[in-house]
Parts: sequence; structure tokens; C-alpha cells
Amino acid sequence: MIAIPEKDINKLKELIVQAKKPLILTHYNPDGDAIGSALAFYHYLIKKGKEPMVVTPNDYPEFLHWMPGNDKVVVYKRNNGTVLNALKDADVIFALDFNDPDRTNGLEKYLKEASGIKVLIDHHPDPSNFADLMFSYTNYSSTAELVYHIIESLKDTELIDSVIGECLYTGIMTDTGSFNYNSSNPYTYYVVSKLIELGINKDKIYWNIYDNYSEDRMRLLGYCLFKKMEIFPEYHTALISISKKELKDFNFAPGDSEGFVNYPLSIKGIRFTAIFIENDKNVKISFRSKGEFPTNKFAEEHFNGGGHKNASGGYSYSSLEDTLDNFRKLLPNYKSLLNDSL
Repeated sequence: MIAIPEKDINKLKELIVQAKKPLILTHYNPDGDAIGSALAFYHYLIKKGKEPMVVTPNDYPEFLHWMPGNDKVVVYKRNNGTVLNALKDADVIFALDFNDPDRTNGLEKYLKEASGIKVLIDHHPDPSNFADLMFSYTNYSSTAELVYHIIESLKDTELIDSVIGECLYTGIMTDTGSFNYNSSNPYTYYVVSKLIELGINKDKIYWNIYDNYSEDRMRLLGYCLFKKMEIFPEYHTALISISKKELKDFNFAPGDSEGFVNYPLSIKGIRFTAIFIENDKNVKISFRSKGEFPTNKFAEEHFNGGGHKNASGGYSYSSLEDTLDNFRKLLPNYKSLLNDSL
């Protein structure tokens, strides 16, 4: 754990006290950490006597809708005018779980132009310089864990109840793949122990996230593993690809492909995996790795992306077929690194 500078904590404390119209914003395609950290911070600000608005650029998976405060989230894609007016009126904007305005995919222009003081709370590397106050720490497992430390540093730990705890635990659990990666720091388990002491039901949270999928999602997973998985044993690599037609055939809903990229890592010898999902405008890509292979550098150099060393993502603006061909052609360049990654 890295101590947060006292001057930053004091500035944040002052901003919270003075805030009249705070707004909390997540990244596009928000995941468990984005929603978990945003809702945790929302409930915290409520306890501080504030009336914050939580905004997401688009819809998020249904398996996150059980979370306390879900009904308060305003989705930009369905409430354009409401969100744009709120951004314009907000005196403090908390940017949670993203490091660049471009991650808001449609709201970046309005975020940059907003007159409110911007506070970044995030754990991704290489943040852009758009915030007035930055809490950017890559050594945290998740933004949710960082939010806990910030509240702790504000000396408001007693305000963290089981409702806030459920949100924080969701963020930590999902962003570590149930503690399989990004989770080597002892502080992570200290935070988890404190949340469990609050009486959260960690098993129920797990069931709500991972045992709450649709039949269509399960059939899509089976199809991908049987028909769409390619193995490259000489490069310790596997990929899965899904076309727009296949998404339609399986009645794809947001979040249905969550975790698919992890499955090939359970194959003996596989250290690097990728999933390619074709959309109307691009091909969305997620990468995972074991050991020292830096997926974030690979994503940054070749696929307009970035993220964490072992979990990152990117985009391609070529066709799905051309994107897959490009990926396959890149693998020989990384053969020695993949061989030495463990």
C-alpha cells in the first residue's frame, strides 16, 4: 500500500464538503469494478450529506443490477439530455475506474468541457492529464480497493457499512478474477477481511455475479470453446473470436462474453489468450496472460489499447478476419518472450 499524500486527501475533503452537485462517472462498457467503486462512492457521499448522480456511458451487464443503488444509475445512451445537463451543472466530477476521457466513448467532449473540478480515482497505468486532482495508483488491485483506502485516509472508515462493503467487494473480486490476478498485495486481503467483518455475504455476491447468467450465454460459451477457439501451442497462445452474426444467433446481451477470455488459460501450456468480438464499428479485444507476458504493452503497440500487465484490452478498426490474421502474424515476434514468461 502506498500512502496517499496528505495534501491530496485534505483537498478531497474540502471538495466533498463544498460540493453541491457532485457527479460520479464510469467508463464505457462498465464492469464490476467500475459499477462497484462508483456505487460504493455514491453511498459514501450520501452519508456525507450529498446528493450525487452516478452516470454510465452505456448499459452494463444484468448480473450487476442487484447491487445496492443500481436504480439510481443514469445511463447516458438512454438519458442524453439529463446527463449532459448534469455534467454542465456538476461542481465536482469524480472519474472512477478510467484514466482517459476517451474511455467514456461519446462523453469525452462534454467531460473535457465541463467546468466542474475533476477528480480522478483509478488504478490503470499512464493516465492522461485531464483531472484537477488525481488519485492514480497502479499498485491497487482495483479502483474499489483504492476507494476503500481513500475513505480510510479521510478517516471515515466508520461510514463503510455492509452496503458500501458489498459494492467494494464486488469491484475487488471481479477485477482480480476472484483473486487470480492483480492480487499479490497483502493490503488487498486486509481490505477484504475488513469488508467481511462488516457482515457482507461474499458467497452470495459471487453467486450473483458468476452464477446468474442466461441460458443463451451458456450456449454461446459452449459454442465458442468447441467451434471458435484456436490453439497455437508453439506460442503458448489461444484465441476465441465471435462474429456479429454469431452474437445475433445467440441473442447476445451486454456481459454475456464476460470471462470467456480466461477459459483457455486453464489449458496446459497456455500463457496468453485473446478474445475478438465483432461490433458494428470495430472489433473489441480482451487479452489475458500468466506470468510476465505484458498484455498491456502488446495491446498498446498493436491494438489501440492498454490496461494491466496480465489483463488488458484494445480495439481494431479492420475487419474481424483481418484483425485475426494480424494477431496470428504477430505471434512469432513474441515466441521467445512467451516461452520465458513463466
